[in-house]
Amino acid sequence: MKRAFKYRFHPTPGQAAELARTFGCVRLVYNMALAARSEAWTQHRQRITYNATSAMLTAWKKTDDLAFLGEVSSVPLQQALRHLQTAFTNFFARRARYPTFKSRKRSRRSAEYTASAFRWRDGRLTLAKMSDPLDIVWSRPLPEGAAPSTVTVSQDPAGRWFVSLLCDDRIEPAPATTAVVGVDAGLDSLFTLSTGEKIPNPKHERRDRDRLARAQRNLARKARGSANRAKARLAVARVHARIADRRRDHLHKLTTRLVRETQTIVIEDLTVRTMMANHRLARAVSDAAWRQFRTMLEYKTRWYGRDLVVVDRWFPSTRLCSACGVLAEHLPLAVRSWTCRCGQAHDRDVNAARNILAEGLSVIACGGGVRPHRESSSRTGRSSVKQEPPGATQGIPVPSGRGGSQRPSQPPSTGRTIPLT
Repeated sequence: MKRAFKYRFHPTPGQAAELARTFGCVRLVYNMALAARSEAWTQHRQRITYNATSAMLTAWKKTDDLAFLGEVSSVPLQQALRHLQTAFTNFFARRARYPTFKSRKRSRRSAEYTASAFRWRDGRLTLAKMSDPLDIVWSRPLPEGAAPSTVTVSQDPAGRWFVSLLCDDRIEPAPATTAVVGVDAGLDSLFTLSTGEKIPNPKHERRDRDRLARAQRNLARKARGSANRAKARLAVARVHARIADRRRDHLHKLTTRLVRETQTIVIEDLTVRTMMANHRLARAVSDAAWRQFRTMLEYKTRWYGRDLVVVDRWFPSTRLCSACGVLAEHLPLAVRSWTCRCGQAHDRDVNAARNILAEGLSVIACGGGVRPHRESSSRTGRSSVKQEPPGATQGIPVPSGRGGSQRPSQPPSTGRTIPLT
């Protein structure tokens, strides 16, 4: 498979200037090609292909105003046109929105070089238009005998330079094991495992909140366009980079440990975007990075031959007793522990993790189910925000409003799953 290995490097002043010019030309070519394609469609209902934009680039280089495009390597400019073509392909396939223009301040500064635009010799990388190789910090070795097929150079908002080498790699599957685990996401504890273990929440953003606030106040006092404002903006970006790096490192260590120790991992299908609408929890939810955790699990389980099962978001993992299966009627967020009517005392998060694991194992054994049907509150008498799947309580007496018991009238259903192998 193809894997990208990312390293930090320290360019010389000449290399930094050359890369900065390349970044600017890449952004300009992308924006001009996007404008040409949009104008051709809105005015003439004509679609322009990649070949047409490539011919436009050749013509642009021959003009006096854009002659500087010929001073940088042509490969990153061609790659920008290919990326634009991919963006339009995704748009017409309804996989993405309409492409937008790249901003000088907010867009990612990067350039992609194919094999014809760099030299790889004896573990040293030299880019086109440069005489000296890049001073790369080799934090980890490349696969034995690997040679990069594509090189992407980028600079983050904190001013750090990175190079990403795309190489062929072969990953050996991890030794098989029978261990399984359910994972419940939270804020007090970042994750709770079905084994009872609680992963503490480092709260990286909260730990650096005072430092970030001071840097942002200092930035607000600087005059726009001044050199001091540029320095202050860099200081803010460095604090953000410190937070993001520590968060990413923690999630990498946690996901790698889970993938190595367990064969099957069961998680919930969380709608993080919806949770971010709650302004009281948005900052904490963003700092938890649940989506990034799931993304890491997805590709690591695929690499090492593990199984990842995603339980439907409507499965009542928190309110369902893992001992007798009775569904609690109401369980506010502030209640961290509760006792079922069967006498079993539950920790809220551990109980949820165990229910998630049980639901995931049932899906593996019986196959994926259908997403539970949710009716309006006028018909069910319950809120339409979150309805429990009837299959979770099929055959289990549930207290009714008159003190009796009733059985669900709908057929049983399991949570929708996304098995990733």
